[in-house]
Amino acid sequence: MGTLYVCGTPIGNLEDASFRLLRTLREASVIAAEDTRHARKLLGRYDIHTPLISLHEHNEEARIAEVLRRLGRGEAVALVSDAGMPAISDPGARLVRAAADAGFDVVVVPGPTALTTALAGSGLPADRFVFEGFLPRRAAARRQRLHELKGDPRTLVFYEAPHRLRATLRDMLDVWGDRPACIARELTKAFEQWQRQPLSRLVAYWEEHPPRGEFVIVVAGADRPAAAGRAAGHDAGAADRGAAEGGDGQAAPSQEVGESVAPDELAQRVLLKMSMGMDKKTAVQAVASELGLPRRVVYQAATVIDAAPVEPEESG
Repeated sequence: MGTLYVCGTPIGNLEDASFRLLRTLREASVIAAEDTRHARKLLGRYDIHTPLISLHEHNEEARIAEVLRRLGRGEAVALVSDAGMPAISDPGARLVRAAADAGFDVVVVPGPTALTTALAGSGLPADRFVFEGFLPRRAAARRQRLHELKGDPRTLVFYEAPHRLRATLRDMLDVWGDRPACIARELTKAFEQWQRQPLSRLVAYWEEHPPRGEFVIVVAGADRPAAAGRAAGHDAGAADRGAAEGGDGQAAPSQEVGESVAPDELAQRVLLKMSMGMDKKTAVQAVASELGLPRRVVYQAATVIDAAPVEPEESG
């Protein structure tokens, strides 16, 4: 009986390839790769000449039958994605399930992943975390998912494409408030970048800089004492939070909350956030989200502010 080897490959720096990975790729009968052109860079670096076949999201179902036939002939098949571990936000999960269901051995060859690399370097709690992969592309679905995760106390980890980074960060700030966060960009590559800042600073920075490369976003989970306090007066369930949203997409506040914050305090909160690098619009949005107030209430209180936005600092 053949064996399917699920092989984690370097996420950028080819020197991260393990001895076991290279031996497995050399000894395999064939390598099923998400992109054969990408896989050839790794194979060429280590003088490996094993035949390649493609296996990606568009042909995975059809290719499974061929791989199973090879396994039935006693071949060893190595599965690789473009970077990191196959089946983790990459093709491969259906092939692994099919091979296991057919009675073939499935052996995982561990390797680097952007998920754990970003989490380890974020400085945020890593004892309990949740990996969400890519958020929905459509704005309404993305915000709905963020509302569902709002009360989760675990550290939250996401992958994101550069063309959606700005919208995702704005939505996180709007829905969750100004939480501690980390962006890890182009991990292990020549232009690797780390930003360990509040969401408001990340929003301000990426509004001024064109996002390029591959991003991992790590965000602190909900504050447990604060979440418990809110639960005493409000139903913290995701369905009820969604039902309680106002027309501007934010949770509708209780009357008592709105009356308990004086306008001058709201203005001071906005000024504080502007001093951290936010423009006035983003600062108003952040304060409204933190306090559960309509944006118009905070905006009205902030009309007394006449200050130019502070330019965000670059961080690497």
